[in-house]
Amino acid sequence: MSEMTNSHMPPRFKRPSLLTWLGWLVFLTLFIMGIQHGGVSIDRLSTGFVNMVHFISTAFPPDPSRFSSISAAMYETFQIALVGTVFGVIISLPVALLASRNTTIHPVVGYATKGIVSVLRTIPDLVWALIFVISIGLGPLAGILTITVDTIGFCARFFSERIEEIEKGPSEALESTGGSKLGVMSGSILPIGFASFVGTSLFSVEKAVRSAVILGLVGAGGIGVELSTSMTLRRFDEALMIIILILVVVIVVEQVSQRIRKRLI
Repeated sequence: MSEMTNSHMPPRFKRPSLLTWLGWLVFLTLFIMGIQHGGVSIDRLSTGFVNMVHFISTAFPPDPSRFSSISAAMYETFQIALVGTVFGVIISLPVALLASRNTTIHPVVGYATKGIVSVLRTIPDLVWALIFVISIGLGPLAGILTITVDTIGFCARFFSERIEEIEKGPSEALESTGGSKLGVMSGSILPIGFASFVGTSLFSVEKAVRSAVILGLVGAGGIGVELSTSMTLRRFDEALMIIILILVVVIVVEQVSQRIRKRLI
């Protein structure tokens, strides 16, 4: 009986290796240095809380006097997100086909395409916005190009992963009947992955709307310009109106996206 009990006992806690101790030491060192460099203290946190209460008390009630111009800027933000996402999704599909190991024209092309997608995904969208603002100037076009690049980095990765997960059976059946590579893609891979592609695209729309708001802070058009101006001029009641409008639009987009995904599933 005792032997059976011992056989079912969990393994004893093993002593951490030297490498594990070093890893924890590095982590704790970086964490403590981060707190020190960040100036984290009880005094600053308490002061920040008081300032936050002051901001909220000053911001209420929200000022709707410029609602028409704020709404126009929010509409521009939504347009930036929508147009940029559509362009990004359209480009992402062929990019994903080139990056996937079961659809690429050559392994070298697949690895190179995946590398490009990783670069697009790694660089933050604010950096892309600054690059495009410097290249083509202020305005919505810089925001659209930023959202497009960011969407390619996001969608192409997940499109490629879904394409690689598709079973080979349908594709091999079409190939056995003499189907071309393009015919195999359009006849099996794209229909099978369609629901996943649409779901990822909808997530990208949600992400793009939130990103487009931030892009306006660096001059890429949209509601971010209005929000930055209101904060700079300390018109907190107007800023609160903008924040509420952003919140409503983001929630509506998320709810519509969720309903469409449920219908597809």
